[in-house]
Formats: sequence, C-alpha cells, structure tokens
Amino acid sequence: MKRMRQDEDKTGMDKIKENEAAYNLKEYDSDKSNEEDVSRTVQADLSDAGEQDMTPENTEKQPVTDKEYSTEYLVSAVEAILFSIGESVSVDRLAKALEMEIKKLSKQMEEVLAIYNQSDRGIKMVELENAYQLCTRNEYYDVLTKVVCTPKKPNLTDVLLETLSIVAYKQPITRPEIEAIRGVSCAHAINKLMEYGLVDEVGRLDAPGRPILFGTTEEFLRCFGVQGLEELPSVDPVRLEDFKAEAEEEIQLKLDI
Repeated sequence: MKRMRQDEDKTGMDKIKENEAAYNLKEYDSDKSNEEDVSRTVQADLSDAGEQDMTPENTEKQPVTDKEYSTEYLVSAVEAILFSIGESVSVDRLAKALEMEIKKLSKQMEEVLAIYNQSDRGIKMVELENAYQLCTRNEYYDVLTKVVCTPKKPNLTDVLLETLSIVAYKQPITRPEIEAIRGVSCAHAINKLMEYGLVDEVGRLDAPGRPILFGTTEEFLRCFGVQGLEELPSVDPVRLEDFKAEAEEEIQLKLDI
C-alpha cells in the first residue's frame, strides 16, 4: 500500500510538472507571438514613416525663419552680440543668431550703424567688409592709455609701407609678384607685416609650386579707418608710372655699382 501511494504521488508530481511545462511553453509561445507582432508593427510604422518622408511635401526644403524686429530692438540685440563676442562678427553669423535673412539684415544694419554712432557714447560700431565690431572712439585714446596697456603701434618704414601698398592694391598676390614690382627681396617686409597683423596668407596660386597668396586683414582696415578695400584712395596713373621709373633707376644704379 505504501509503495502504491508513492507511485500515485510520483504520478501526481509528474502530471503537475507536465502541466507547468505546458503552461510555460504556452506562455513562451504567447510572448514570442507578441514580440513578433510588435516587431511587425514597428517595422510597418518605420516603413510608413519612410514612405511619408519621401513624399513631395516632406522632401521640400523648409523655409528659413525671417523674423521682424523694431529698429530699437535690433540696435540693442546687435550691440549685445558684438559686446559678448569681443571681435568682428560677420553678417551671416548675426543673421543666423537673429533668425533673419542676410540681405534684409544687411539693409537694416545701415540704419543700426547710423543710430548707434550718433550718440555721444565712448563706443562706436564699425563695419569691416560684411562684418561688424564694437570699438572705442579715437578721441578717448589718451584717456584709455592711462588705465590700460598702450597698444604696440606698428613701425611702418618706407619699405613696409611700399610693400603693404602693393599687397593692398594687387591682392591676392604672391611674393615673387611683389618682388617683381619692387625689384628687391620682400621676405623680411612680408614677415614683418604678418607680425603686425596687417597682411596674412589667403590661399595658394594654382600654378607650379603653388606659391602662397597674400592679402590684407581686418586689422589693416581698422588701422587705416576704412570699411572695405573699395574705400582705398585711387592711385594716379601718372604717379604710378613715375614710381615705376624711379624703381627702375634704383635697380639700374644698384646693378652699376
């Protein structure tokens, strides 16, 4: 009898285990089925989204935001940006920050400059070839030198001025081209002008050896008080010919010596 009970108990336990295994298998199949359903749903959603993104409405480029500002607000906003940056800021960068069209902002900046600079404040807003910067007014230079370090003024000799003039009017220009005009080596003069920040490398000429091209900088515009190269004084053709003649005479004298 005892053995029969043990067999019955064993049979009962086996049935329970079989039922649990069947239940677990059913749960696994159900979970797997749900996962497959979810996977199919996600893939379908992604497919629909992909098809939706390919529609003409979504493939068209979204219009650029073009906000409207009052002149008073624009003056203050531009002042805040320039003050925070501390150096020249291009009109492209300003337009991006203000979410405006570049052409529209450029036109409004003329009014901003006029309003900002008509006041008697010690700061002025200057334009430097499609860029803007806050600078101290020239009339307060003597006061500033008493509280801040005196800026190092470039010592522009005749040689440096002549070389700088050639770069300014002929840029972009290579060193051999400068030397061909001056008739002497210009390596030292160019290095000195680069040290003063008046001249810098602007690229390379598409020619054998790819010589370096030189041009003027924003510092050059600030030092000479012009907004762009178009404001440089025009050179008298007669005087230019005189300069060439004098240079040729100097070269001839050096050769004779």
